[in-house]
Amino acid sequence: MTAQTHLQGVEISASQFFEIWHHYDSDGNGYMDGKELQNFIQELQQARKKAGLDLTPEMKAFVDQYGKTADGKIGIVELAQVLPTEENFLLFFRCQQLKSSEDFMQTWRKYDSDHSGFIDSEELKSFLKDLLQKANKQIEDSKLTEYTEIMLRMFDANNDGKLELTELARLLPVQENFLIKFQGVKMSAKEFNKAFEMYDQDGNGYIDENELDALLKDLCEKNKKELDINNLATYKKNIMALSDGGKLYRAELALILCAEEN
Repeated sequence: MTAQTHLQGVEISASQFFEIWHHYDSDGNGYMDGKELQNFIQELQQARKKAGLDLTPEMKAFVDQYGKTADGKIGIVELAQVLPTEENFLLFFRCQQLKSSEDFMQTWRKYDSDHSGFIDSEELKSFLKDLLQKANKQIEDSKLTEYTEIMLRMFDANNDGKLELTELARLLPVQENFLIKFQGVKMSAKEFNKAFEMYDQDGNGYIDENELDALLKDLCEKNKKELDINNLATYKKNIMALSDGGKLYRAELALILCAEEN
């Protein structure tokens, strides 16, 4: 069955949802935008009509919002709100525990307890189990394993069997995912280490809130297309959610600035 065929279904399974997402996110950047989004909207309308089904109120609102503009962008969260999916699966996308970037960053700190910079499959499984429990949903372990595997397939962009911060951040709605802004501010490992040492003015091995403020102001000035200095307070609050008692260590800041090895 094709992705377009899945759109005709009254309810979509976890695997079918993945296939739909993978098909329309053709460039694999984690979002549907431009032509991808327009193709999805057109084929959604055609599939529902072919199946003799009207658009649901959620679908109609979605089409009204994105169907007339070429500059729209949606993530997996927005798609999950439109398509009728299996009850348990994707519930975590709508879970109130991840309603903001700050909540997400605090959750990341909890599950990346070893500060490795990624969450492996077992940590992800625990993460999903806790989110479902908070939503008062109990599922069998076999289902939880299936959902974990599908989540890895959805989010693991580099296919290394684990999720980095920016990959898992796709759980957030597009407008709430402030990390998108920092994706255009990539640094090499050498550049990042030099910047860290520059702003760690007292040389204590971490950056405090005042030092982060200075770093972000300079980043905003140098990257005006991606970063808006008017959002400085929001950036700072979200990033400091990764800190350890107000101490932002090198490894955590590297997650935000997408530091790359030379």
